[in-house]
Amino acid sequence: QIQVVESGGGLVQPGGSLRLSCTASGFGMTFDMFTMAWYRQTPGKQRELVAINSDDGRTYVEDSVKGRFTISRDNAKNTLDLHLSSLKPEDTGVYYCNAHWRLYDSWGQGIQVTVSS
Repeated sequence: QIQVVESGGGLVQPGGSLRLSCTASGFGMTFDMFTMAWYRQTPGKQRELVAINSDDGRTYVEDSVKGRFTISRDNAKNTLDLHLSSLKPEDTGVYYCNAHWRLYDSWGQGIQVTVSS
């Protein structure tokens, strides 16, 4: 099993920035094995993919946030970051970190991001 823990988030004004961080670990596994991703669930909607950072370093960012959100990882620190900028009220929601390797797939507890003036 993979343990996933998120941090960061909070309240920010429209146009502001935030950084979300995530760590993941598992017995007999190393962080660089994992494909990591951020998802979010905004009010009234289903959970949706935001961005992926695969085990080979490739990244993918959804069109809805491309140019505003950046995903990055530091394998030496076992961390995945999501940098959110030019935030809009519609970015408000719970953000989840996901770690995947082979048959293992784990989620963090979710972290609230609120964009409001």
